[in-house]
Amino acid sequence: MSIPPRPLPPGVWGVVATPFAGSTLDIDESALARLVEHYAELGVTGLTVLGVFGEAAQLSRPERRAVLEVVRDSVELPLVVGATGLSTAPVVEEAKLICEVAGSRVAGLMTQVNSPRPETVTAHFNAVHEATGLGLVVQDYPAASGVAIRPGDLATVVRRVPSAVAVKAEAPPTPAVIGVLAEQTDIPVFGGLGGLGLLDELAAGAAGAMTGFSAPEGLIACVEAHRSGGYEAAREAYLPYLPLVNFEAQAGIGLALRKEALRQRGLIMEAGVRPPARALPESLVPQLLRHLTALPRAERVTQGAR
Repeated sequence: MSIPPRPLPPGVWGVVATPFAGSTLDIDESALARLVEHYAELGVTGLTVLGVFGEAAQLSRPERRAVLEVVRDSVELPLVVGATGLSTAPVVEEAKLICEVAGSRVAGLMTQVNSPRPETVTAHFNAVHEATGLGLVVQDYPAASGVAIRPGDLATVVRRVPSAVAVKAEAPPTPAVIGVLAEQTDIPVFGGLGGLGLLDELAAGAAGAMTGFSAPEGLIACVEAHRSGGYEAAREAYLPYLPLVNFEAQAGIGLALRKEALRQRGLIMEAGVRPPARALPESLVPQLLRHLTALPRAERVTQGAR
């Protein structure tokens, strides 16, 4: 099917975790539905599913279908859907499933930069669009892809890919990269990495956030404050959340920390992660609870599960 590419609207695109249940780590569809309904109630611009935070690379094809079906049926929000492949044929194959399940609800196919060479990346993205008709969210995330591209070369790619609807910039230092992209391209650029650099990304020209922070209320508060009052207002709005943002950014266990935070807040029932992701050290749970209870009252722990 062909969906005319449209730039993503600015704001916060909530990146959705995939909840698992039991020792077999089966998808918990009821928890997933509850989680995305919570995002919708908060007023996010849209949802990003089957990304790195959603552990898409650890899901089978039937499981990916199940996740998409639950999200599609639970909320009316537009969807950015991730593709895990780095070469054209696998990405096209994933996109066919995405189109089959979500159809016109797909606002963008999140596709990773697969080479440091701009001509290679450009050819890849254009081939994916030609085969699928989807608008593309260009994801620059070296930690996941293993690929690093220079900011100027990435801007060149975006200008040569008419189907690009947004960039998700996750190559540190993200404010510098976003500054280049915002100046040299005309599509929205979103920050990720758990919201760690959000204040500076917005100052550099970011259109918002697209990340898996466990308290998306904070991302929304920051982005909306920046829109209405600039940096100082955004800083004031984000300050209560920054200790938790920093805590969740710990290398190697960030996914487990965020899922445990979601569990403690009553949004999912279990916090299991699939290998090779590392489980959360039990010794860190008390400190996580300290950070959660320090959030503004409306976002505090809703379920003490331990």
